[in-house]
Amino acid sequence: MFTQRRTLLALGLSLAVAAPALAQDRFPSKPVTLIVPQAAGGANDTIARVIAQRLSEQTGQSFVVENRTGAGGNVGTAAAARTRPDGYTLLLTADSAMVINPALYKSTGFDPVKDFEPVGSVATAGYVLVAHPSFPARNTAELVALAKQQPGKINIGSAGNGTLNHLIGEMLGKATGIDLTHVPYKGAAAAATDLVAGQVQVSVQSLPSSIAFIRSGRMKVLGVVNPVRLPALPDAPTIGETVRGFGATPWYGVFAPAGTPRAIITQLNAEIAKALDSREVQERLAGVGCEAFKSTPEQFAQLVRDDLPRWARIVKDSGATID
Repeated sequence: MFTQRRTLLALGLSLAVAAPALAQDRFPSKPVTLIVPQAAGGANDTIARVIAQRLSEQTGQSFVVENRTGAGGNVGTAAAARTRPDGYTLLLTADSAMVINPALYKSTGFDPVKDFEPVGSVATAGYVLVAHPSFPARNTAELVALAKQQPGKINIGSAGNGTLNHLIGEMLGKATGIDLTHVPYKGAAAAATDLVAGQVQVSVQSLPSSIAFIRSGRMKVLGVVNPVRLPALPDAPTIGETVRGFGATPWYGVFAPAGTPRAIITQLNAEIAKALDSREVQERLAGVGCEAFKSTPEQFAQLVRDDLPRWARIVKDSGATID
């Protein structure tokens, strides 16, 4: 009897010791930070806040968006690479920072393959070439014709040097032989505001940062950047319908610092997939011109590996570089 009691006591003590350890092992057991390396008001920020809210609801822990801007996304991306690999600080970024910047900048401060563990993609976004309503051109062809008559006199606003908006503008100039004067802003929202105010004539914008202005008539669409027409703007032609071969489909996804445990990567991917399967999330993304886009960590890693050389060729052909 004494032996049984001693055994039960030892078992009880071992369970008591194990309980806190099990509680600590549960993930997530505290708030998770989502670093967004672009400014508030743009596509990346909008998508991140939709996903963060849903993940918070699913896990019972807060997923907090933290905008860390600068150098076309390099500042926030490099900062995320240096965080503790425990799953509590993640990067939710546009493809531009991860697969375009390495070809665009002499130094980004991070290695997109060695410094990160791909968790999963979350969305694609519509991008458009827009103009102030008073701008004479009504479409891409008319913009090209006008720009050739007035080289360097048409201002094109972007979300900042090295951003996807900027690079798409450079690609358009290279593809059509026109010279547009680049005006960088600190974020897509600032560029959109100045376009509406008439401070710049045209801009490349994501739909999340421009759809309200388009619907209210304060911006007009000259062309869709994506290879196919967008459900949110079915009557707007693609730039590729005028400029053969032109087009891009920007994606957004979640990354963890290299060394993050595989079990955490797997769990985060499952939570993201569950969020993207939600009709509410799909509708919220569609409402701002985005589409849910899920993948496994392995599929996402392959997408990154495929896009790095593809964008390197595009950047080289465009002639765009940033010190």
